Amino acid sequence: MEWEKAFDPAYTVIKAKLKPGETMVIESGAMILTKGGVKVKTKAKGGILKSLGRSLLGGESFFMNEYYAEGEEGEVWFCPSLPGDIKYIKLENSEFHVQDTGYLAHHGDVEVGVKFKGFKGLFGGGNVVWLKIAGTGGVWIAGYGGIDEINLEPREKIIIDNFHAIAIESTVKWNIKKFGGLKTFMFGGEGLVIEAEGPGRIYVQTRTLPSFIEILKRYLPK
Repeated sequence: MEWEKAFDPAYTVIKAKLKPGETMVIESGAMILTKGGVKVKTKAKGGILKSLGRSLLGGESFFMNEYYAEGEEGEVWFCPSLPGDIKYIKLENSEFHVQDTGYLAHHGDVEVGVKFKGFKGLFGGGNVVWLKIAGTGGVWIAGYGGIDEINLEPREKIIIDNFHAIAIESTVKWNIKKFGGLKTFMFGGEGLVIEAEGPGRIYVQTRTLPSFIEILKRYLPK
């Protein structure tokens, strides 16, 4: 499969060319346009998501669109809802845990489900749901702002704001916890954080939507 990025890093778009028989799955609502022999069908995300239901996921859609080239080559363009960059993660019989808002698309023999670590691990605060992306192929993740890759060495530890972390390799040990003591948690502006230990890769976004919303609230009528 051939693909390229355009308008990066602020308003990144992916332009993918599909040969006959090639397929890719894209988050619902992310398609910009299709060309040539591209067809589409809608499918549900992983089986656990189906059983959890839309209401439990805070209104997050659990449907994705599968695009495939039939009879002739085609092209599909797609992008996330928020401005920012897109990164491609190659999967080689590997697994990543991705925020539901960070997942954009995938191709290959890849399964999408829920990373269930009890409700403390499933919901990362603010109705963030962690997905499990596993298999062989590739996944595109989207960030609000820029995206940086942090490569942790064995036993190396890091603490990341919960909303800034968008993808974590399964080799990384991680837990969600409150930041500091009670006063820091309530008034320090950080809330929940992810405590992670290597080895493995973590992808972080440079901006978060909740922080932007809080700024907008200052200028909105009471």
